[in-house]
Amino acid sequence: MQRLKVGKLIITIIMIGLGLIFLLPFIWMLSTSFKPEVDVFKYPIEWIPRTWNAVDNYLGVWNGKANFALYYWNSIKISVLTTLLSVIVSSMAAYGFTKIHFRGRELLFFIVLATYMIPAEATQVPLFVLYRWLGLYDTHTGLVLLGGFSVLGTFLLRQFFAGISNDYIESSQMDGAGHFKIFTKVIIPLVRPAIATYAILRFIWTWNDFQTPFIFLNDKALFTLQLGMNSFADRNGQFYSLIMAASVSAILPLLIVFIIGQKQVIEGITLGGVKG
Repeated sequence: MQRLKVGKLIITIIMIGLGLIFLLPFIWMLSTSFKPEVDVFKYPIEWIPRTWNAVDNYLGVWNGKANFALYYWNSIKISVLTTLLSVIVSSMAAYGFTKIHFRGRELLFFIVLATYMIPAEATQVPLFVLYRWLGLYDTHTGLVLLGGFSVLGTFLLRQFFAGISNDYIESSQMDGAGHFKIFTKVIIPLVRPAIATYAILRFIWTWNDFQTPFIFLNDKALFTLQLGMNSFADRNGQFYSLIMAASVSAILPLLIVFIIGQKQVIEGITLGGVKG
């Protein structure tokens, strides 16, 4: 018993040490965003700045010539709309593939799942041509529609939906409820943690996406934060304190979203472990 406790203590210490090592780049980034430029590469590293220059650094990011605020707003708009659309489409698809019996259901789901094996790069040229033809190229609407359906999201939610007993549906149908009412009033509340988990993941994926906006956006006024950061780095690449302040600002929404949805994520993981 004593050896077991000692072993757990050693493993805990090792894991804490590894966690701190993984956090060091973020801590350095945060520390650098508060420093004047002359103190950025001081050796040994000053993890806690002696001279604070946070106001000038962050004002230089938000009030500079790179239009950082516009890029920020574009990313928020696209990420929120894409997440909402993707959650609705994926959850409805998952419900259809698990709770509605129709001919060829398993074959259709296999075809949908098989498309996940196609690299995204292989479809960029056909999508580009199609979007130019539809008039969706260089629009935020086009970006939202591109992320509106996710094979992975449908698959993940289908696994959770499959764990919901069909007795709920049968009893609701006996009361005269249709599939839409069953989906919105019965099933969704039962899998809310799973949907919240996928929503957080979808938001993070969309927020961090560089390739899709780079291909489908041309107007700088429509640029997302990832493209804007590239322009910002080209303009201010020699000022690492400004780059780090912009980076901290860029990841702030991700931290807020995760902190708000942390409880739902844990419940979703727990639900998946129990149902699995």
